[in-house]
Amino acid sequence: MSSKPTAPSLFDAAIVLPAIKDAFIKLDPRLLVRNPVIFVTEVVAALVTVLCLRDLVIGQGIVFSAQIAAWLWFTVLFATFAEAVAEGRGKAQAESLRKTKSDLKAKRLASPTAANSNYQVIDATKLNMGDVVIVEAGDLIPGDGEVIEGVASVNESAITGESAPVIRESGGDRSAVTGGTMVLSDWIKVRITTQPGSSFIDRMIALVEGAERQKTPNEIALSILLSGMTLIFLIAVVTLWGFAGYSGTVVSITVLVALLVTLIPTTIGGLLSAIGIAGMDRLIRFNVIATSGRAVEAAGDVDTLLLDKTGTITFGNRMATEFIAVPGISDEELASAVLLASLADETPEGRSIIALAQGDYGLREPDLTCKKITTIPFAAQTRLSGIDIDGRSVRKGAVDSIVKFAGTTLEAAPPAFRQAVERVARTGGTPLGVADGSRILGVVHLKDVVKPGIKERFAELRAMGIRTVMVTGDNPITAAAIASEAGVDDFLAEATPEEKLAYIRKEQTGGRLIAMCGDGTNDAPALAQADVGVAMQTGTQAAREAGNMVDLDSSPTKLIEIVGIGKQLLMTRGSLTTFSIANDVAKYFAIIPALFIATYPALGALNVMRLSSPQSAILSAVIFNALIIIALIPLALKGVAYRPVGAAALLRRNLLVYGVGGIIVPFIGIKAIDLVVAALHLV
Repeated sequence: MSSKPTAPSLFDAAIVLPAIKDAFIKLDPRLLVRNPVIFVTEVVAALVTVLCLRDLVIGQGIVFSAQIAAWLWFTVLFATFAEAVAEGRGKAQAESLRKTKSDLKAKRLASPTAANSNYQVIDATKLNMGDVVIVEAGDLIPGDGEVIEGVASVNESAITGESAPVIRESGGDRSAVTGGTMVLSDWIKVRITTQPGSSFIDRMIALVEGAERQKTPNEIALSILLSGMTLIFLIAVVTLWGFAGYSGTVVSITVLVALLVTLIPTTIGGLLSAIGIAGMDRLIRFNVIATSGRAVEAAGDVDTLLLDKTGTITFGNRMATEFIAVPGISDEELASAVLLASLADETPEGRSIIALAQGDYGLREPDLTCKKITTIPFAAQTRLSGIDIDGRSVRKGAVDSIVKFAGTTLEAAPPAFRQAVERVARTGGTPLGVADGSRILGVVHLKDVVKPGIKERFAELRAMGIRTVMVTGDNPITAAAIASEAGVDDFLAEATPEEKLAYIRKEQTGGRLIAMCGDGTNDAPALAQADVGVAMQTGTQAAREAGNMVDLDSSPTKLIEIVGIGKQLLMTRGSLTTFSIANDVAKYFAIIPALFIATYPALGALNVMRLSSPQSAILSAVIFNALIIIALIPLALKGVAYRPVGAAALLRRNLLVYGVGGIIVPFIGIKAIDLVVAALHLV
């Protein structure tokens, strides 16, 4: 599930061509009414088109009005095209997600009583409720279901938050299994209990392809601001109409409505939806799916990050970190025995023991082809694995099983063995015993292992002003050890779901924005309460449904990228809003003098651009208005580069780059277009 979607290029033909079609579909007024600025532009375009047709019927010249109408429609189309391109990039990601659906295979049996070997391998997505599958050691359980036969050790760390495997068997209260969890040993028959087409990936594909999201509070506020500016300029244009009539200046309706479009904030209005959708799309390219646009924006202002320990900060599977030999047994002898006893253990713990023996002790797997041996795979019933070779019976497994195998009791075992068991248990680890016949050789220390590089990543979060808090069901001693190793700022030990929820609510009451990373059902309430709830893809269905983001890579420090994208979204929207408002102010002072200079020659002092004529000024402004939207589409989709700077520095940068730029660019652009219009005699 963690294969990273391939990011399409900015203007891939596979995206652009459908986007052109969608841009025309989005001209439907019922759709555009959600964007008041562009809706007004469409109404004006339709009005000018009607006036143009009227002039054509009565035989008046339509060259000027036809050009105005055409460029107004282009303005609307470029705005809808920007949104369609952003949606198209998300739809392209859905194809990558769709491919992941077939990655998980299921071994479907013809009937519940069929032999284990009599199965058909199919895509897990083709399973129906009631189907029976056989799941063997190393297989992922293909869907939520119930064990109807067999017993197996299953890694359910994503559900329980505990790294130790659990036993699942038919009957009783240990028969339920969750899709995506792994069978570590033995086999089980599972009856599927979920409906087809309701999988997590199915819902994610529908979400991405729909590319629909509710507006965030900031975006709603911005929409109100843009609507207010549109109303203000509408009043200003109506006032100019009355002023022109009073002064005797002849100004046509076409000129006035075109002037309205050039003055209202069409630039940011046309790009606002594209900016939001592109923010969600950028998350997808980082293998994070956002189910809420508000969450993307909130990520930019996160203060505190809560992280579940097992499967989030740690790997989830226990790994061997130490061999502890009893007196009289050398470390090499113990390592050699553990290696032999783990050859038939295919669980993650068994493989980690072999890796430790080979890595730290330089041992190699022995050549057993010419020897009479019997291997004993790990079994959930015995909780042992081992080998019988050359008259030796070497075993490794749970402490109580090992002392029983050695023909003794824990109380009668060597004191050093008991002390090692207690020391490992006291630090939150899991002790495994090792025996060669009746001789107890020592202890294997299994522990949750912190994911590599995570401490450095948490340091980056700290530099961004984000406080990290680890939440776990472990005792305070174990929690403190893991927290210190991982480098988090604080930890909450023996945390129940209620305590996690209360902690988040307390922080939110203090005005902080909280992000929560988790993967278990016990994390679901906290994920739902958090402002940004990032569920791990390896987690449970409950966790993924509770969160408003899902990380397909299951990396807890992915929040660094998520925060960066959230801040980038806010910066992009703020930067383009600054540019758009400055743009409109510049156009106002560039065009008005050209319109009324004939009536009021004194305005010539303000006509710094020396535009060719009033008609050329309006046409040039309308053309510029349309072209600037399409010129800014790449920036809206890519986003303004995020730099971790303070708010004051960010404001200065915005005003300098996008405020001053928004004033200068219209003067240069409109003048350049005016020269072309005059040279081609378009008016």
